[in-house]
Amino acid sequence: MIVVKCAKCKTRIFKYRKYGKGKLWHCWKDRIVEDYSVRDGDLVKCPVCGNVIGLDQGKWIKLKPTHFIYSGTYEH
Repeated sequence: MIVVKCAKCKTRIFKYRKYGKGKLWHCWKDRIVEDYSVRDGDLVKCPVCGNVIGLDQGKWIKLKPTHFIYSGTYEH
């Protein structure tokens, strides 16, 4: 389980179930356990500062690499 946070204000955006090694390029919607984000059309934003974290593209959310940070461990 990893926690995705806003890079600007460090507010929690998602709790996400990540499988495998590697960078986090997008979040599959069915693996998001808790969602604290705010949606503005297709934009996924931080609820506190309004930083755009990613773009909703149907089955997943395409993340903007410099707009978020994450911590935690991945599952094998």
